[in-house]
Amino acid sequence: MNKIAVIGAGISGLSMANYLEKYNLDYHIYERRQKDDLAGHGFLIPREGIEYLSQIIDPSLLFKHGSFLKKYIQYSHKGKILGEKDLDHVFAICRLSLIKLLSQNISTEKITYGETLSLDTKGKLISQNGVHIDADLAIIADGSRSRIRKEIFQKEKMRTVRESEVVNIITSKEIADRIENDFMKFHHEDGGLTFGILKLSHETILWYSQFDNKKYRINEYSTDNLKKYMLEVFSDWHPLVSSIIKKSNYENVHLWSVYELEHLNPFYKQNLVFIGDAAHPLIPFTSQGVTSALKDSFVLTKYLVEEDNLQEAFRKYEMERKPEIETHIQNGRTLLTQFLLPISQQIENILPISYK
Repeated sequence: MNKIAVIGAGISGLSMANYLEKYNLDYHIYERRQKDDLAGHGFLIPREGIEYLSQIIDPSLLFKHGSFLKKYIQYSHKGKILGEKDLDHVFAICRLSLIKLLSQNISTEKITYGETLSLDTKGKLISQNGVHIDADLAIIADGSRSRIRKEIFQKEKMRTVRESEVVNIITSKEIADRIENDFMKFHHEDGGLTFGILKLSHETILWYSQFDNKKYRINEYSTDNLKKYMLEVFSDWHPLVSSIIKKSNYENVHLWSVYELEHLNPFYKQNLVFIGDAAHPLIPFTSQGVTSALKDSFVLTKYLVEEDNLQEAFRKYEMERKPEIETHIQNGRTLLTQFLLPISQQIENILPISYK
């Protein structure tokens, strides 16, 4: 196998690099952001994702950086329990911790930060300075709004989803002591607004809010305005929710609108192949982003090693992964529809994780 360029040093790109390391395949990672700009929110990782992650990260080390969740408990926004389910080895971890763990096996010489790549008129990778990248194949892992995917599939249609998210992490032993290792999610009775709480450690909590962006529109994204907005929207919610919002620092809050592809593109073209969100953006309700990226990386590496013909390796990779991805996409849309409905019309105690 000749030299491989991996575009993107997020979860997908670093997962891919770790699998390539296992087979001593030659690669280099190119990331458009600076190294210190790779922080962010957090993830729920189901059992299957943990199994794949454990192949490239020592499980004992991994488990020190997050927590397993015992139950999913669904509440009304006032705190009435609406239902609960036991969780089967669902792991919560913040993005920064997972990035650091995935980076530990990658030598610094193999990652270039602050480098934005694009394609020239012949479809070859080129840097912003006009230098061609020496690579025989490129693995594109530059996220849901992939620049390179848009260059190749110019007729694709990305649409905004009727859901936006605010995600933050708070360090407070006082609040953490009040929370068990459960996935707590509060729902407004009228639908379209939730507040989720995940305990990452004895003093760290990840919280997130999902809101119908037609009913709950944020007009300005400044730190002060966002905190004011959150305090107003959740003013009459359960005291645990309001106390977390009040004690949070909003300097590093993660806020984004969610997009999805109207139709999936092919997962490869010529010597370019897409993985993770670059291949198939998933609605966050699925909680399958990390697991899908890990499985993409594992399956693609397997066929790159087994097949002498690059196109055959890509074909088998797409054939194996696409059906499962399509299932998660449909599940995500179902979960989104449920989210928008009043509580009284939702399927009872629906679990916000997509399973194949």
